[in-house]
Amino acid sequence: MPFVELAESPHAPEIRPIRIHYRKFGLGRPLVFLHGGWGYGVYPFERQIEAFKSQFRILIPDRTGYGSSTRVVGEMPMDFHQRAAQEMMAFLDALEIERAAFWGHSDGAVIGAMLGMRAAERCESLILEAFHFFRNKPNSRSFFERFTAHPEDLGEETRELLRQDHGDDHWQDVPRRNCGAWLRIADMVHRPDQDLYDGRLGELRVPVLFLHGRLDPRTEPGEMERVHNELPQAEMRFVRNGKHSPHSEADAFQECNAIAGEFLRSAR
Repeated sequence: MPFVELAESPHAPEIRPIRIHYRKFGLGRPLVFLHGGWGYGVYPFERQIEAFKSQFRILIPDRTGYGSSTRVVGEMPMDFHQRAAQEMMAFLDALEIERAAFWGHSDGAVIGAMLGMRAAERCESLILEAFHFFRNKPNSRSFFERFTAHPEDLGEETRELLRQDHGDDHWQDVPRRNCGAWLRIADMVHRPDQDLYDGRLGELRVPVLFLHGRLDPRTEPGEMERVHNELPQAEMRFVRNGKHSPHSEADAFQECNAIAGEFLRSAR
């Protein structure tokens, strides 16, 4: 398994050095996949690897606290998206990659957007799938509360995927830390429309595709309309049968891949 060592990371501030595990496939222009808040295994990118490995050098890092990368304990900080964006830039530096296309899913999409806002020169293009805009997600609060307290309540298949990805002794920490961070982010909101980007999403100046399932249960009413208002020049495509992870869903991945492939060709 390939690893890179970083001297430090704000995503794991108490640990030095850290090791980042990553998956690699194919040859060509770099395409970096940024996994969601529960790690790679629950929503894997196997179908995208197969579809795009002949065109791209695909890299899929595990952030610190996930998979085979350095383990992290304790609460996840509320600014974990920003910290993870900094970690991803250090990951690129370690592999001597100056510029890449990024495909981020869920929390990975937030991280991708923040990376693009922080370092546009490193981003050839961004695919932001299952994007989050609002800090407070009222329709998901019961979901976050339940799995912060009781990750063992997850379905058998999800529990097994988490075990395979993060290990028998660590898998429960992953949903617990992530859901707990989202609850604390929501509790600090002063206005119901407060966003994760401090009103600056419109400053994003790289080619962007928002790729979203029409049936995504983690999306608030009006959330994607706000995204369009903030960034009207971006492309926004909805996958007809897609839920929270169109890229890995049997009824959605083919449409998802077709849209993404068209965008990656046009955005070069």
